[in-house]
Amino acid sequence: MEAARLDIPEVILLTPKRHEDARGFFVESYNRQVFAGLGIDIDFVQDNHSRSVPAGTIRGLHFQAPPFAQAKLVRVIKGSVYDVAVDIRDGSPTYGQWVGAVLSADNMQQLLVPEGFAHGFCTLEPDTEVIYKVNNYYSAEHDAGLLWNDEALGIDWQLGSNEAMLSDKDRVQPPLADLQSPFNYAEYS
Repeated sequence: MEAARLDIPEVILLTPKRHEDARGFFVESYNRQVFAGLGIDIDFVQDNHSRSVPAGTIRGLHFQAPPFAQAKLVRVIKGSVYDVAVDIRDGSPTYGQWVGAVLSADNMQQLLVPEGFAHGFCTLEPDTEVIYKVNNYYSAEHDAGLLWNDEALGIDWQLGSNEAMLSDKDRVQPPLADLQSPFNYAEYS
């Protein structure tokens, strides 16, 4: 497993070793010991799976507030996405900044999004399927988000000629300027 820290170093792009032969391929996408050797010691408790039919589907930007904050390990098993993490840790030198990476079934890369970040993705192909591990259970009371197209964030979702398709909930999330972040940089760094 190769690990590359992005411009916000807490967000890590992981590339597993791919073993191919005439039958196909084998990939070990998660191994607790390997991750611990990379300095990633997260106890994942739940796997989630989403399918987005049209290209241009945006899911996000989502996070859960403490004590139900979630770290996520995101990968694509069909199609491709542009995956984004936004730093929302109050007092962070990178507060309000974002990083993104293309995750696809072909490149098999994964993005580790730690607690204290809002997360979202845009599908780049039709019928894209994303699976992700989380280290805390879903809590509707602690579910929150940011406006996907907030000009203060300036995220380039890689929509191309696609029209953004969003849930009603994602259309009305607050902008970063209205966020009272529940995450303190000292505690979540």
